[in-house]
Amino acid sequence: MSKQIFPSDATKDRRFVESLSRGLNVLRAFNEGSVTLGNQEIARITGLPKATVSRMTFTLTSLGYLSYNARLEKYQLSSGVLALGHAYVSNLRVRQLAQPYMDEFARLNNTSVGLTCRDRFHMIYVENRLPPEQSLLRMEIGLKLPMATTAAGRAYYASLQEDPRKELLDALAERYGEAQWPEKRAGLERAVEEYRQFGFCLSLGDWDRNVNTAGVPITLADGSTMALTCAAPSYLVPLEKIRDSIAHQLVILASDIQSLAS
Repeated sequence: MSKQIFPSDATKDRRFVESLSRGLNVLRAFNEGSVTLGNQEIARITGLPKATVSRMTFTLTSLGYLSYNARLEKYQLSSGVLALGHAYVSNLRVRQLAQPYMDEFARLNNTSVGLTCRDRFHMIYVENRLPPEQSLLRMEIGLKLPMATTAAGRAYYASLQEDPRKELLDALAERYGEAQWPEKRAGLERAVEEYRQFGFCLSLGDWDRNVNTAGVPITLADGSTMALTCAAPSYLVPLEKIRDSIAHQLVILASDIQSLAS
């Protein structure tokens, strides 16, 4: 079942629309499963009754957010979802302001540079810039990264205040379960200490054993938080260079971008 993460007590507020929440959770189910899902699979992922799911998928299909494959008797995301995502990315001012600075950083350090925002247990790329003639770490806009093992997720987590951090920690613990959680928690706790000491967080082979990554949170004028990252294959940029040099430069870049976006 996909645990829901809302601001504290949001679901108890009289302004909270439960039916809308359920419809959006049906759309989010496609992040958890395969490209195509049937009503029974969606019900399993979301924890919603199958009858409710059937009404939601019919409505979402009618509105153009899902399409139905009659041969498979399953649904998949449709162009309406893509249009919403494109509108968000196109209107993201910080992305437009940051691009030339990210390009220069990528060129000078021979790393990819990414800008990500949070979606529940993941961070999503809204921008990714590469050095010239370098395509090894091309991350498509919309690609999701796990919160617990990536520099982007750790940077976001480390930037949180105590109460929201605890809320996210508890949700991640439930998500990963007893077998996986101790290792994931250790990485997050290490990230908090790194951020406290140096202003950045690292993922040195934790997400992909062949990739070294650093991440720095960026707080925007509206109070939202994103994460700026740089990444490179370990055979091109060893962990010592990421940790001792490039990550510190990333902190400066994040500060510059934050000032521009304020």
